[in-house]
Amino acid sequence: MAENPTPPGGEQPKQINLQQVAQQFMAGLQRHFDMLAFNLASREGAQEGAYIRHANARSVMPSAPNHLNFEQMQAYARDLMVRQLLNDTLNLAATALNNAHFFLAVIKAKAQSAEISPEAQKAAQEAQHRFVQAAFDEKFNRLEKDYGVLCPLEDTIISLGMALQALVQQGGIVREPQVDENGELAFDLKTVELSESTETTPQGRIIEQRKTFREGEAITLNDGELQSLLITIAAFADHLFRAVSKFGQEQGNT
Repeated sequence: MAENPTPPGGEQPKQINLQQVAQQFMAGLQRHFDMLAFNLASREGAQEGAYIRHANARSVMPSAPNHLNFEQMQAYARDLMVRQLLNDTLNLAATALNNAHFFLAVIKAKAQSAEISPEAQKAAQEAQHRFVQAAFDEKFNRLEKDYGVLCPLEDTIISLGMALQALVQQGGIVREPQVDENGELAFDLKTVELSESTETTPQGRIIEQRKTFREGEAITLNDGELQSLLITIAAFADHLFRAVSKFGQEQGNT
């Protein structure tokens, strides 16, 4: 599916292909996955002696009394990595939502008229601008209301935002603002379950693993769960792009 929105200023329209956008998104997501794997590998290989040598290499520090020892630095670095990964995960989810809405808005405008009028084009651009600025919950609401697109992982994405809030504002401790009516902060992470097989290559299937925190608990994620965050976003984006393609087919845009 390709769309040709006319840019402002009377310039030649640029073709934008949904499949290409999806492939570029997944390629970017793979870089995040590879960087996480590299960081995890680097942490495994970190040596206290090397840390001390590098810290003392200039024989002076900006504020020596505040220098962290190796164990303290390990904990700090992991906390920073988890925060950054959650932030990147949410940014990726927002990008997928924004991309999906752009195509949906253009498809809907084209379905209403063979030629998109300047007024319709302006309305679509304004709708996209409002969508980009909207909070996560409002983005999901607009996709459902305006295009009938449902996102199975909506609750998980919103809960990941709550987890980041707890990490940034509350030292990683879950408080009342983050929990649901059951007193829990929960999200479903996608992972692969390998099954026994007579073949040389094990067979796998995507499953969900529920991660739950009660009020007052600290948010902790092991290495595998950190990787599952990005696998979850991949599944989320794949569903969105497929929903856009289906919407286009239903509207007569193939």
